[in-house]
Amino acid sequence: MHRPLSHRFAVAPMLDWTDQHCRFFLRQISRHALLYTEMVTSPALVHGDVARHLDFDDAEHPIALQLGGSDPAQLAHAARLGERWGYDEINLNCGCPSERVQTGSFGACLMAEPSLVADCVRAMRDAVSLPVTVKHRLGLDANEDYGFVRDFVGTVAAAGCTVFVVHARNAVLKGLSPKENREVPRLRYEVVHRLKREFPELTIVLNGGLAAWPAIERELAAVDGVMLGRAAYHDPMILAPVDWRLFGDESPPPTRARVLQAMLPYVAAQRERGVALRSIARHLLGLYHGCPGGRRFRQLLSDARRLDGAGPELLLEALAAVEPGSDVDVTDPADAG
Repeated sequence: MHRPLSHRFAVAPMLDWTDQHCRFFLRQISRHALLYTEMVTSPALVHGDVARHLDFDDAEHPIALQLGGSDPAQLAHAARLGERWGYDEINLNCGCPSERVQTGSFGACLMAEPSLVADCVRAMRDAVSLPVTVKHRLGLDANEDYGFVRDFVGTVAAAGCTVFVVHARNAVLKGLSPKENREVPRLRYEVVHRLKREFPELTIVLNGGLAAWPAIERELAAVDGVMLGRAAYHDPMILAPVDWRLFGDESPPPTRARVLQAMLPYVAAQRERGVALRSIARHLLGLYHGCPGGRRFRQLLSDARRLDGAGPELLLEALAAVEPGSDVDVTDPADAG
């Protein structure tokens, strides 16, 4: 039985960042935000170590599996595996602009082939009972014609996709790095708003450039949901107000100290399985972003010598460095967020 999903607030799939340790950490901050895996290519699931790519902790729900690929049969197979593993949604990547991804004929270059994307969506929808969603850009290279993205969305929606996560920039397929593709093409939120007006029956989620609550709430007046990427990774406590602001959850938001304390059993269990602390600690560095003592906290959790062989005790040391006496309840500025 899969959980009902809300796309009101999501954390973006980010390659090399939103692995299972990152997602478990973010889940300690928000119970309701929808989390996405890193992109997993369908060939990797057809030919590779499926468990390594798909295993996750049950605490990570609600969680979506993002797939990369362009072969409908392979994607259908990968989607079935995702359903078997217990994911709540299957998302197709039509937004990644990296040249490495293009050589596999998937990512943003698929926007030039909406009929193929529709075939992929149809194959996955036929294969699973999960929602199948698409993440895409506004256009390719210098083409800012609204008709391009309108026709893409219309064609894919006709195949049964009802949720579109729209990164509000074009993708430049040649000449820009993935990092530059997140910064150089201009943000065009008004185009995403227009998509919502023209496709009111679809769920339209806006992604790109959101980093503060005033902007988040302004955009939520025009679209169905928002997706944050690097802002949520570098300053994860931006998620602290999500549950009460957007989901009516009256449980008190967690303090930073409580979040870190909640990670201790997880770290201990992962260390028992042979996972190095650095694989987990690297995702925690932004927890005290902008706080007094935050620099010392980051230093302790990124010191290669200290991390070698360490376990939960290093997290406790870092916590004591930034919040002496944190065994008592700590009032956190993000609570008022």
